[in-house]
Amino acid sequence: MITATPPAPAFRVHDIPFSAYGSWFDISPVLAEKVRADDLHLVSHQNGMHGVLSLVPLDAATGERAAAEVTATPGLLTWTGAGGRVDLAYESPDTVRLRGAGLALRLSAAVRTLTPFSGTYFFPDTAAGAHVFTSYETGRRYRVTLLAGTLTEVFGGQALGTAARGLTVAGEAGGRPWEIAVEEFDTARPAYARGADFGKVVQAANSAFADFADSVAPWRSAATPAAEAAAHVVWSATVRPAGLVTRPAVLMSKHWMDKVWSWDHCFNALALAPGRPELALDQYHLPFDHQDATGALPDSVTHSEVLHNYVKPPIHGWALNLLRRRLPEAFLDRAELTLTYERLARWTDFWLTARRAPGDALPHYQHGNDSGWDNATTFDPARVVVTADLAAFLTLQLRELAQLADELGRCEEAAGWLGVADETQAAMLDELWRGDRFVARSVSGGATWDSSGLLDLMPIVLGEHLPGEIAATLATRIEAHLTEHGLATELPTSPHYLADGYWRGPIWAPATVLVEDGLRRAGHLRLADEVGARFRALCETHGFAENFDALTGTGLRDRAYTWTASAYLLLAEAHVRRAADVTAADPSTHP
Repeated sequence: MITATPPAPAFRVHDIPFSAYGSWFDISPVLAEKVRADDLHLVSHQNGMHGVLSLVPLDAATGERAAAEVTATPGLLTWTGAGGRVDLAYESPDTVRLRGAGLALRLSAAVRTLTPFSGTYFFPDTAAGAHVFTSYETGRRYRVTLLAGTLTEVFGGQALGTAARGLTVAGEAGGRPWEIAVEEFDTARPAYARGADFGKVVQAANSAFADFADSVAPWRSAATPAAEAAAHVVWSATVRPAGLVTRPAVLMSKHWMDKVWSWDHCFNALALAPGRPELALDQYHLPFDHQDATGALPDSVTHSEVLHNYVKPPIHGWALNLLRRRLPEAFLDRAELTLTYERLARWTDFWLTARRAPGDALPHYQHGNDSGWDNATTFDPARVVVTADLAAFLTLQLRELAQLADELGRCEEAAGWLGVADETQAAMLDELWRGDRFVARSVSGGATWDSSGLLDLMPIVLGEHLPGEIAATLATRIEAHLTEHGLATELPTSPHYLADGYWRGPIWAPATVLVEDGLRRAGHLRLADEVGARFRALCETHGFAENFDALTGTGLRDRAYTWTASAYLLLAEAHVRRAADVTAADPSTHP
């Protein structure tokens, strides 16, 4: 008899992949964007996202597919049905253990066509006493070792072409459980040696997650009901260094958005900073590890690919300012500050040189993708444009560089950065402010326009640096974007609004965090509180999707997105701290 005591939080594996900190693979039915299989698969994110093995529970008596319910908690995935169950747990980042009783399990290659260019080869590894699937798509091997029970069938061994390939494991007479280990590795490793018993494996996985949650959200309570689930999304999407990923990395998701984009990483770094400072700094620096000769950051980084075709907005000065306030001082010694300063300076120089047309005081985007708001309506009239959000982000980055240079004793450099910051902000107000709104300007023709998109209002990030009347005007216009669930990226009354239109309507976490922070620093506390409260409620009801329908709150696209989870952690923690401050100032307010 198998018994288990799963801890909270339980989650739907159809929404959030079952994985563990450090692992490059997960267990999920999601094989690609908008592609879901009937069965759970072992899905690898090395060399891209690839379904490698299908995992199908079988009725032990008949050998037919069993109708089984799937449940999951951070440490344990379970199929239950037909009078039995199968359990799966991570023993290590590259090894899972599976155990079953009353149900058998068939493991088979998800890609069956074997050619010189694709497919999965399956063969017995007699030296290791195991069976191995070699995946062309991932460039890795997946070894199955029988620990208890019996292999009732092995099929497609050494086969080519379209033959099915795999094996079925079942218990022995008397209902005794079966057990296997499945490992992902490169070319070879010693034969699998059984470690702890299955219950201890589950316990260790639960403890690893609990320790993580306690470190990143020690403030969580019934008042922040999604905090533990948010911590789980971040924990389970973290991978160990491999390939082009130079540090432990929080992927945006272990669904198809399995990369680190060069602004997404900032939000994960901020959420991790107080409790996991080393991991937070890894998140901040990872894209800078791939900075090119001009100082540009890549668009994205993942296991086998670094893309430089686009960039992302320079929010890194804004993020660093917050990060330095959230990190323990011990992690901000002179060597760290010097490295960060020099990297941030090169990134800023890129915008001041490669992205300023001759005679222009302001930098420009070359495509909506450069802004992070890929298809926002701001970019409808033209793509190569000067925008106020870019000028605002760069101004904050220049001010942060000035502060860093001053702390490092580089006084002349500090004065230079501060001078350019003042010039950039002055040019933004002179060229793009029209008294009641900011406009965008074409680089090639000089034409200007405005939109009904939230992007035009993002200069609110300047906060205390904005003239009061401009901040007030922006706050009023921002409030018009605030639906029951949060900030719509396009006014719902706009003819261009689309419920699932990416940046043309849905609610996004990064825009929410940036706007909330800018409003708060500009003194618009009531509106900032409302923006934060509605986003927290949205996540508590609808989870941590890539984005959300602004009118219904429904989660859209990738349903396990880490910057959404990190945004919740940031806003929830800040809310808890403010409430504590109010109570400390006036104990009579304590409920």
